[in-house]
Amino acid sequence: MCRYEANCIKDIVGKISSTLSSQITNINEEFVGIETRLQDFKSKLEIGSGGVRMVGIWGVGGGGKTTLASVIYIEISHQFEAHCFLKNIRDESSKYGLEKLQNKLLSLVLKKKQKLVGSEIEIKNEIKRRLSEKSVLVVLDDVDDLKQLEALAGSHDWFGEGSRIIITTRDQHLLSRRADTIYEVSLLSNDEAMKLFTKHACQKNKPVEGYEKLSLDVVSYAGGLPLAIEILGSFLYDKDKDEWKSVLAKLKDIPNAKVTERLKISYDGLERDEKNLFLDIACSLRGWWLSNAMRVLDACSSHPRIGIRVLVQKSLIKVTDEIIDIHDVIEEMAHYIVREEHPNHPEKRSRIWQARDIDEICAMGAETLMENNHIEVLTLQSYTSSLPSDVIDTRLPDVVANMKKVRWISWDNYPSSSFPKNFEPTKLGCLMLIRGRQVRLWQGKKLLPNLKILDLRGSSFLKCTPDFSGVPCLEILILDYCKSLVRIDSSIGYHERLVCVSMKACAELKKFPSIMRMKKLETLDLNGNFRLLKRLKHLDLLGCDQLEKLGSDFFDKECCLEVLSLRVMDHKGLKIIGWKLPQLPRFLRKLDLSNRNLGDGDIPSDISGLFNLQVLYLCGNKFSRLDSRLSRLLCLKLLNLSWCRKLVELPDLPSSIAILLAEECKSLQRVGDLSCYKCLWKVSLWRKTNKLIGGERLLYSMLQVNALEDRFMSVQLPCEPFKTSTFSDTRRLITLQLPHNWYNDFSGFLFFANQIARWGSGFCSIVIRQEMTMNSQPDHDQWEAFDKNKESYEHSLVGYVPFSSLRRTPCWNSTSYTNVTFQIDGQDMANPKIGLVPRRSAICECSEFWDEGNVSNKTFDIIVDPKSTNVHIEWNHGFGTDA
Repeated sequence: MCRYEANCIKDIVGKISSTLSSQITNINEEFVGIETRLQDFKSKLEIGSGGVRMVGIWGVGGGGKTTLASVIYIEISHQFEAHCFLKNIRDESSKYGLEKLQNKLLSLVLKKKQKLVGSEIEIKNEIKRRLSEKSVLVVLDDVDDLKQLEALAGSHDWFGEGSRIIITTRDQHLLSRRADTIYEVSLLSNDEAMKLFTKHACQKNKPVEGYEKLSLDVVSYAGGLPLAIEILGSFLYDKDKDEWKSVLAKLKDIPNAKVTERLKISYDGLERDEKNLFLDIACSLRGWWLSNAMRVLDACSSHPRIGIRVLVQKSLIKVTDEIIDIHDVIEEMAHYIVREEHPNHPEKRSRIWQARDIDEICAMGAETLMENNHIEVLTLQSYTSSLPSDVIDTRLPDVVANMKKVRWISWDNYPSSSFPKNFEPTKLGCLMLIRGRQVRLWQGKKLLPNLKILDLRGSSFLKCTPDFSGVPCLEILILDYCKSLVRIDSSIGYHERLVCVSMKACAELKKFPSIMRMKKLETLDLNGNFRLLKRLKHLDLLGCDQLEKLGSDFFDKECCLEVLSLRVMDHKGLKIIGWKLPQLPRFLRKLDLSNRNLGDGDIPSDISGLFNLQVLYLCGNKFSRLDSRLSRLLCLKLLNLSWCRKLVELPDLPSSIAILLAEECKSLQRVGDLSCYKCLWKVSLWRKTNKLIGGERLLYSMLQVNALEDRFMSVQLPCEPFKTSTFSDTRRLITLQLPHNWYNDFSGFLFFANQIARWGSGFCSIVIRQEMTMNSQPDHDQWEAFDKNKESYEHSLVGYVPFSSLRRTPCWNSTSYTNVTFQIDGQDMANPKIGLVPRRSAICECSEFWDEGNVSNKTFDIIVDPKSTNVHIEWNHGFGTDA
């Protein structure tokens, strides 16, 4: 090729590239918010990396999937030998069949009309034969069936080297079968949504003056969904303010038909059970914890295990941080679907969730009330009737009694009327009457054969529970904070299926019925005859103020109880203080005997036989000494003696002890040598006044022996009170130059401070950031020397963070750190200093390190933020309030 020809080709390529670049810029300006999404998606395609990649674009209907695919197609299609964009595959395949789409695919790619004939396998092989040698770009838009993918992009080897196949769909599950990666389209931000809305509604880049608030209302309703924003914006164009207000008011009850029609495609593609599940969630369960919602749906036989996953995959709901959420517009669509079942007859609809519908039903005649047997779900978060109270009291019982098909009733502040005699919905699986005003739920025995959950928490007027003999499937009974509850019906003791009974803070309850057959019970928050409860793992009697005793044989020898709390909240006037403690279950891992007025010699003798015990709380008791039996608890990791104000010396401890807490022990004058406890890493002996003899020696020995390479350390000691704080708002930054070879010569950072006062947060936040040079920090500080003189350890608060704990943070790069700044934020602290601990030749393994994070808040928490170059450490040096 001569130089002239080469230059001509170069000019042509340059002009084409310039033209394409101009077109792409115009396209990007046309579609609001497309630029960032375009760049993110292009990275998924890995253009130029070779191979064949199938990449899915997944998201809610109307979320911009096709738009994104169209823009990327225009931008990169010229880089391939051949390309095609198959639109609306869902509609096209249902109307004309897959064979026509297969012919269309080949015709567009090969730029020549094709007519494939033969069997299904023969046609697929022909597509593979003709395309496997070509680098192609294929976009398959709006795929909703796996058969469509199998017919049009059966496998990677159908296409030549460098090919890229883009698939848009609302169903994530389809992509998991074929796609190499999936890109979820994000909805528009508030700024992007406003820009798109004003473009369609005002033909401008900002709202028309005087329409700003109305524009915000529309954008808020649309929730970042491009489809809804464009349709509503175009509809409101050239309308006046009154018309805008009218449209917004109407949307609360009747969503826009065009938006609903597009979104309803995903709903129409569901199976019948999945549709019912979606409507249950959209009408009643938005914002619920997933675990609680699953429990209710299971009780109502809605089969949520697989169904919820399907709804997430089809972008109809989201589960974020274990909480169920749903887009506002999709929620409105669901409400519209239910209302359209019978627009003018709420009594004939499948679900009721608004008080006005209940009021309308109650206002109907007696004959009409008989027709409300279509209602399956009744959920009212807070009920305030617009009808006179006498009408509600008279009509409401009949309304509820006629709901023969109801599966779930959830009603906050249910009125005072009891359920009538004919209230026996055989399909009812869950009955939740939170903060109800009933004195009695119902009279006599009721046959509710499928009721699994009965939740009456906060029913402060309830005097007694109903007869449970007609509810054989009951699994969960919640009576928390029923402060007037006096009696539990004896029939409860015969329920073999009960798994959880919760009766927290039922202060008037004095007796729990004898337990005869509750063999599956796992959680119980009240007393009774526990000898048959073989599976019970957790028992907490906190707040059971009127219980008079627990027999010595309260627990069976084969009891598997692991967590037992006999803690008392307050000493005044409680019968529980005088108990003689029962024989303790031998498999206990955690025992709380706080505030039980225990004196010298009152610790149960059988405590030394608890060989699995890891956590022991003895806070707020009256003993002055503890005998040596505690040293026999060979698995004990945490001992809390805080607020034992008569305690004069610490007991002998087992070698396994990791955490020792004895805060506000005012009679404790000295602390002995704890250096023999090699696993000990956290000690808190804080009190407001008086230093502790031996505290400096304790701190010195722990720094020498216990501050290991792979173990944290936290020590809190009392000190003399400070008159003023030297830790002012301007003195929270400490900038230091790291010694040469610091990472190899030292094992971790030390944080020193004096605590001025406590019963603040007991919490400190430390941020470590790298500085490029010390020249920018002329007033730098000095390292605190790791002095071996034990009398120099005057600090009341010391924390040690090993370098090894920071390796998990992406930003921690030991080779690049030479100068660092420490930002320390903590309440009531003075004289903060930073030190380094020299590395010792004998390094203990961290296998003995016991982290209390499963008992309470972690002492040290390394916060990982991939977007930050800083190291963030949260230090909780107190024992907290849950001990």
